Amino acid sequence: MRWIACELHTHTFHSDGKQTLEELAQGAAALGFECIALTDHNTMTGLKDRHEVEEKTGIRIIPGMEWTTFFGHMVTIGLQDYVDWRPVGLKDIHRGIAEVHAKGGIAGMAHPFRMGTPVCTGRYWEYEISDWNDIDYIEVWSGTFPSIKKDNARAFALWTDRLNAGYRITATSGRDWHVQSSTGEPISVTYLGIEEGDGQSLVRQAVKALSQGRAMLTIGPLVTMEIHKEGTVYRMGDEVPLAGSEEGREPCEAAVLVDFTVRKGQWEPPEQDFALRVTGNTGLLGELTIQSSNEFCRIPIPCTNVLWARAELWGTVQGVRTMIACTNAVYFGVRDE
Repeated sequence: MRWIACELHTHTFHSDGKQTLEELAQGAAALGFECIALTDHNTMTGLKDRHEVEEKTGIRIIPGMEWTTFFGHMVTIGLQDYVDWRPVGLKDIHRGIAEVHAKGGIAGMAHPFRMGTPVCTGRYWEYEISDWNDIDYIEVWSGTFPSIKKDNARAFALWTDRLNAGYRITATSGRDWHVQSSTGEPISVTYLGIEEGDGQSLVRQAVKALSQGRAMLTIGPLVTMEIHKEGTVYRMGDEVPLAGSEEGREPCEAAVLVDFTVRKGQWEPPEQDFALRVTGNTGLLGELTIQSSNEFCRIPIPCTNVLWARAELWGTVQGVRTMIACTNAVYFGVRDE
């Protein structure tokens, strides 16, 4: 599996951005990205020169659109055709999601707790969700230095709450990138796990990776996790089958790779001890201390009462102790004997 660095929430002058698609792609290349999703507000006209820009810059461009409404913003990714947002009201967002899915796209909640009315009507998510299985992903990190923002903490907590309730929803990050301007703040990256040699286009591979939870978010190194159990390897998005009673069940092993070499020169961690944690619905499942060098870590974790597990990397960035990276979940399911 190859992990590609993606920016999944961007805008051009076709909506409220202040950049052309080519400027956006060149900026992404300079920051070490391999692909971007163009998600202009309520329009897909910015994709007109997509293939020419891809050829010129080397950046792959995933078609998308941000539904921008009075009741919240929903980022759709992978659409080939425009899906009209206007007929959808407060109580029937599922009808809109169904149309997105029918056109081959996926739908996610964008910055669900960012300040809304009266400062900016519609940014705060108010749509009524009757079935969380319809939500493909939640943008848990939005903006630059996202891990320290309070609205993102609420979005991250919402994602965790939904995992605890048994739903399988992918977490992503997005800069909500509108303009080419330099920043001293850390920039988040969503890495997507792409199956090489499966013959699908990158757009289909990206949609598949997000749908299956083969993604991780970071402001620094690439962190990936597998669960090893009885000689079988389970990746992010997979389900580990558990048999028998909870009592006496053998522990599993979390195999976590931390790669500090990605996007070299874009993020330099100060020398320090990092905390590598595996967490789940029952809390902390295991923890190790590592340094800023590539590490392959094996962490035994209990397999009792566990619904899901993810890896988190914590450290100090610009004087703040914060989460630096987080994987999506590996799930656990009890099967009948």
